[in-house]
Amino acid sequence: MATNAHVDVSLVIPAYNEEARLPPTLRRVDEFVRQDARRWEVVVVDDGSTDRTVEAVALLRKEGIVPRLIRHDQNRGKGAAVRTGVAATTGEIVLFSDADLSAPIEDAVRLLEQLQSGADVAIGSRALDRSLIIKHQPWPRDLMGRCFNLAVQLIVLPGIWDTQCGFKALRGEVARELFARLQSERFAFDVEVLYRARRAGYKIVEVPVHWRDRPGSQVHPLRDSSEMLRSLFRIRRMVG
Repeated sequence: MATNAHVDVSLVIPAYNEEARLPPTLRRVDEFVRQDARRWEVVVVDDGSTDRTVEAVALLRKEGIVPRLIRHDQNRGKGAAVRTGVAATTGEIVLFSDADLSAPIEDAVRLLEQLQSGADVAIGSRALDRSLIIKHQPWPRDLMGRCFNLAVQLIVLPGIWDTQCGFKALRGEVARELFARLQSERFAFDVEVLYRARRAGYKIVEVPVHWRDRPGSQVHPLRDSSEMLRSLFRIRRMVG
């Protein structure tokens, strides 16, 4: 998992209060990348955690697992954490994943194949083949997700069915360009990145992936849904 002079794939994992879920994720990632022919770097961005996330990552060094760790002094939001991580990458491809591996790291192959076939952006999707969902979200979150995806279709990104799956891969230079311009620091950042990518003429491919709901999501169906809806109009005005 160590960084090499040449990196094929940079994996960015944002983490906020993930002391329990992050260590098993990094062990699984480490096992996967050791078996893969590509050269990987793993960048963990601690987004101002108030638990022992940083200490949990440090303890993995005893197991020979040494991801790069970047820290925010305070919680700034998932979008800000991914932006920080992407800026620190050097890989020809940038992949980002949630700390709980709701989409398994093994499905990264599905995304990377699309980039190798000419796509600029490959996004994991739960909507294209729902038979791949191993465990569904609780119904309030599932309903919120479906309604939000419909709003995304109508307002900013027709033709993309799942913008919020936290498993996406981009060509490295594309990722660093788009995230350098990112202004949405919380959960709407995915939409802004994809909207900017489409406006710039980049090829976006949606790819069905396996997915398992994990308890402990930072998204609250009632608190966050109205803000995410407002963010769609803000993104359309901001990007133009």
